Amino acid sequence: MRAIWSGVISFGMVTVPVKLYGATEEKRVAFHQVHAADGGRVRQKRVCELDGQEIALSDVAKGYQLPDGDVVVLTGKDFEGLPEAIAKTISVESFVPEEQIDPIMYSRSYYLAPDKLGVRPYALLRDAMESSGRVAVVRFAMRERENLAALRVRDGVLVLETMLWADEIRKPDFDFLEKGAKVEPKPAELKMAELLIDSLSTDFHPEDYHDTYREALEEVIEAKVAGREVLTPPTPAEGGAQVIDLMAALKASVEAAKKTRGAGEGVEAAAEAAAAAGTGSRTATGARAATPAKKTAKKTASKTSATPKRAAKGARATAKAQDPHDKPARKKAAPKSTPTRRSA
Repeated sequence: MRAIWSGVISFGMVTVPVKLYGATEEKRVAFHQVHAADGGRVRQKRVCELDGQEIALSDVAKGYQLPDGDVVVLTGKDFEGLPEAIAKTISVESFVPEEQIDPIMYSRSYYLAPDKLGVRPYALLRDAMESSGRVAVVRFAMRERENLAALRVRDGVLVLETMLWADEIRKPDFDFLEKGAKVEPKPAELKMAELLIDSLSTDFHPEDYHDTYREALEEVIEAKVAGREVLTPPTPAEGGAQVIDLMAALKASVEAAKKTRGAGEGVEAAAEAAAAAGTGSRTATGARAATPAKKTAKKTASKTSATPKRAAKGARATAKAQDPHDKPARKKAAPKSTPTRRSA
């Protein structure tokens, strides 16, 4: 087990260093929310209701809402001066008979184990409490709140039972409890009920009771696994949802382009023919033009890299240096810049 809290038990002049461990665990079938179609996890995000922006955990604070709707925002610094921050002490207030504590007050159970240096005083407190037949009422701070608890002995270990405060227990307020609604059972009925209780009376053995619903649910899951009724969701890519949105946008753009292109198919055919003719003229002159153009471009670039004006002048010189036979080809090929390709 892993300790979830550490501190000391303080009673009188004696202190016992201890560590706190969870004494109970809920056993239930845990589920995730998933997409029924592919088994992908459904995630929840922290979103501000005012601007719709997702909020990082580091930017989340605690807010106490006032009756008029205003909010008091508390950050980590506001909690630093509270009891948990200044002392981790289980302070014994008194020792009382265990039967005087109503079980409805109990909340959660924890084991207390001694630290290496606290074994002897731990055993002293445990044995003294066990011989007295009393439990200790204590206070301690954990998880940003002060807790009331009972300290008792179970199987040679000190058990800390956190308790609700008196004002956290609701009073039963039901109509049948009113004096005018009080019902007196008949003696014969009461006698029969007592006989039924006697027939069902036995010693309590916790291991005799099982969570039949959980067991049945586990059988359903095991049957699905045996029948291979399972989904293997693919590993989600970074920004997977954004990729889907982008593909949808591209598809819509292609469809829109098809619609606007329909009326100009004749012009496109002519442009394609002109582009083909331009390519032929370049074939005849390209061999001659390639070498001078490259040399001129390289020479001009080295001379004009110093200033923007020289760079512009060098660009013009490069254009002039190219074979003049290229000009008609480029003019004919100009329509290729318009959308001419058909969608695959």
